[in-house]
Amino acid sequence: MSVDQNALAGKLKEMYPEIKDHALDLGLSFDSAKDAWIVKLSKGQHELTTHLDRKDAEDCLEGVKCVYLGVQIAQFIKNFEAS
Repeated sequence: MSVDQNALAGKLKEMYPEIKDHALDLGLSFDSAKDAWIVKLSKGQHELTTHLDRKDAEDCLEGVKCVYLGVQIAQFIKNFEAS
C-alpha cells in the first residue's frame, strides 16, 4: 500500500485530536533509507521528531492506532506544558 502524505497527516490528526487541541504543528516526510515516515511535532520552541514505520503508517490509514506514537505525543504535550 502506498501512503499519501496528506492522507496520513489527516488521519493522524483525526486519531490523535490532542494535535489540534494543543495547536501542534505536524510535519511529515518519508525517509526511504529508514523505510519510515519522520513525524515532526512542534509548538513554539518545543519540537519532537520521531518515526512511524511504513507498516504502522499503513495501519494508521486503516484506523489502527500506533500506541508508540500516542505515547510520544502525550509525553511531548506534558513536557511543553510543564515548561
